[in-house]
Amino acid sequence: MKGMTLDAMTKACHGKLIGGNTLQFLNAQGIVTDSRMVQEDFVFVALKGDRTDGHQYVEQVFEDGALAVVSEQRLNISKPYILVDSTRQALKDLAAFYLSRLQLKVVGISGSVGKTSTKEIIASVLSQKYKVHKTEGNFNNEIGLPLTIFKIREEHQVAVLEMGISEFDEMHRLASISRPDIGVLTNIGLSHLKTLGSREGILKAKTEMFDHLQDNAAVILNGDDDLLSTIPQVQGRPPVFYGIGTDKPQNAVYSDKQIYATDIMNLGLKGIQLHIHIADECFAARIPIPGTHNVYNALAAAAVGRQLGLSNDEIRAGIETARTIDGRTNLIETGTMTVIDDCYNANPLSMKASIDVLATALGRTVAVLGDMGDLGENERQLHYEVGSHLAAKGIDILFCAGRLVTELARAVQDHNPKCEIHLFETRDEMLKELLPFLRQGDSVLVKASHFMEFSEVVEEIITI
Repeated sequence: MKGMTLDAMTKACHGKLIGGNTLQFLNAQGIVTDSRMVQEDFVFVALKGDRTDGHQYVEQVFEDGALAVVSEQRLNISKPYILVDSTRQALKDLAAFYLSRLQLKVVGISGSVGKTSTKEIIASVLSQKYKVHKTEGNFNNEIGLPLTIFKIREEHQVAVLEMGISEFDEMHRLASISRPDIGVLTNIGLSHLKTLGSREGILKAKTEMFDHLQDNAAVILNGDDDLLSTIPQVQGRPPVFYGIGTDKPQNAVYSDKQIYATDIMNLGLKGIQLHIHIADECFAARIPIPGTHNVYNALAAAAVGRQLGLSNDEIRAGIETARTIDGRTNLIETGTMTVIDDCYNANPLSMKASIDVLATALGRTVAVLGDMGDLGENERQLHYEVGSHLAAKGIDILFCAGRLVTELARAVQDHNPKCEIHLFETRDEMLKELLPFLRQGDSVLVKASHFMEFSEVVEEIITI
């Protein structure tokens, strides 16, 4: 890790190096918070969590070859450690310092829906020209972001970093670490309303990113979002707007979208065919991931690619080879049925988009849905609205479990009595009825907020 000597790390996190005077100029080879991941000359940051305290593993990590430990407790050991007031803050300070030592471009991504899928397509596009490091899975919070940064190596030319928030000032803390050269906001939807209050509150929280961009950074925004489209300038420069077609929201401040899609053809579960327009140029491409919402993700990737000098052919190749990750519109062909694994998380916008994908499928369509969390005082009404959307799409069968999905099921019953509804209090009760019910040729969507643990549902279905 470039420049990560014990001396430099101690200064970066405002700590005190104890017992390491003879080792202060040795470089750390890695920084981790999981004691099981320690290797020779790694530095272990001891975090206190809800389930365990990293300080309990100090002796073990030195036995496994650790160079030093970052601790917020005085340790009775002869090995070197950096004493700090807060190991959580030290983790962030070290990540910001390490990233500042590297010569690479940083793409920062946030938004209410589509962050991870957009990150995957952007990384796929940029990989056509550069060596890219990206956020793994959903490591997008105040612990995950530093751990992602610590895995960057000198050969990497671009880092694509996802940043997820649930409260005010959290984006300040994340973006002050990542300091993006390019900032991307996908949309402002209905998520984390319990803490952020409204879409306007979400906009305020997401745009905290703008306070920490590099000088002359590019900002890329969804021009079809009614709130993002009202942002006239960032750092004295107009954002780059993208969207579907040339129409724009009523209060949009831009004259034209710089990047837009036309001739969109939905290929069902095989993806989307479209034409992408960049300035005066146009090219055809196929997004291999189903769902019209992925058009926006591909357009954001095209915008980032153009900012970093990729050709249209390189952008097309990156879009056409993009893949999603488990739990994110991940298609699984079991041999007897098609499972749309979209169970990592859910809010009203993403739930409706996933239902749209299921509606394009062949055979019997089965929606397996659970509660959406963190929606605030209107949570029941928002579940009802999702149910109304499912009813309008003509989904054949609904299996649902949870406290709030009763409203979703009620809406389906109100608006589409032909839909067969199976409602349960718990996920496990639902599974007992669901597994023998499914049959060959079914297309099955599995989606709920993360706390519902519907990944277990996917695992059970694919073993049928």
